[in-house]
Amino acid sequence: MLDITPRSGLSEEQRLMRQSCRDFVDEVVTPFIRSNWQREWDMNPQARLPPEILKSADEIGIRTLAVPEEFGGVELEPDSEVRTFALISEEIARGDSGLADKLVQNWKVSVLLRNLAPRHLQEKWFARLVNDPQFLLAHCLSEPRGASDRWLPYNVPEAAMQTRAVEKNGEWVINGRKQFISNGYDAGLYVVYANTNPAVGMLQGTSSFLVPRDTPGLTVARCNETLGCRFMNNGELVFEDMRVPADHLLVENDALGQAAVYFRPGKIIQAAKNLGVGVRAFELVSDYVQNYVQGGRILIKHQAVALRVAEMATRIEAVRALLDRASGAVDANAPDADALCNMVKVFASEEIMKVAQHAVELHGGNGMMLDFGVEKLLRDAAIFLHMDATADISKMKIVKSMFPHTAGKYAGPE
Repeated sequence: MLDITPRSGLSEEQRLMRQSCRDFVDEVVTPFIRSNWQREWDMNPQARLPPEILKSADEIGIRTLAVPEEFGGVELEPDSEVRTFALISEEIARGDSGLADKLVQNWKVSVLLRNLAPRHLQEKWFARLVNDPQFLLAHCLSEPRGASDRWLPYNVPEAAMQTRAVEKNGEWVINGRKQFISNGYDAGLYVVYANTNPAVGMLQGTSSFLVPRDTPGLTVARCNETLGCRFMNNGELVFEDMRVPADHLLVENDALGQAAVYFRPGKIIQAAKNLGVGVRAFELVSDYVQNYVQGGRILIKHQAVALRVAEMATRIEAVRALLDRASGAVDANAPDADALCNMVKVFASEEIMKVAQHAVELHGGNGMMLDFGVEKLLRDAAIFLHMDATADISKMKIVKSMFPHTAGKYAGPE
């Protein structure tokens, strides 16, 4: 069978970490998913994923990646950190993409905190994260009146965030709402973005704040019942005269520009998680078509089936090649890193959706049975079409990075 696992240019540390993650998935995650397929449909969000799963992830050292070593975390080699994130994200998503999303939010927000948070807050919150296997972080950007569409090149006041923060008596008072937040339902610490200067565009008037879950005025309004990735609890937050100490301001006005350290690895991780779903689909198909008999022959002997399997493998390899290219560009801080991040994110979402569709169709009626476990991959793949920006917005960002002075100019008056 084709070897669809990454293999070129990995360091010994990366190989060991990848193998640890693979063992974790094969020995802990996959058996749980197979035996408890109904759990993702439990309408009590906190009952879906047992605490033992995150505890097991903690034991192999993948829960606190990107936390500085001095605070007890697992610090990766800086020159290959993003590629390592990609390797591990893919392996975990091969077991369950919701679990992968639950974990990677901790990594991405940790990168942000180690770059932007004052030291006393790093000491406090990294300690909480390291010492509590169930502690989660969340990053709050999307709102009911604007999400990834805000990343269009329309940097004008009317496109700014509706969540507002006003400085009063040495504190920041925040009012607004955030929706579709990964880990939003059960995170213990949030990075919240708010408009602090309504007279200018989003890139000049958005600030970021560190907000603990127990902050008065913060309400976790609901858990969104998503189609896929259901072991990550997506949530909505409401802020009503929420008061945040002055020192919890991370970046004033230039928060979106400063958050590139979060966004670039985030795109790579999204593509890697997506790839993990595709790899799992290919694994299941490879086993099924070699063993299931239809028309008196095993499925793989039917030419139509063989062609679909070949197409699945080709799409997976193409995604992996672009992912390697893009993750290397981010690690090297290359000039084309932004464009490549968006390219691989949108390319992976569209290609792996086709891989998952092939997987379901090749399983026939079994592919639509909840307890068989294949339709879950189609649902999970569908989520990635809009996660971390819709496909259309991602493509707009790609062309804007290529033609910054002409593409996507604001469609209002000259």
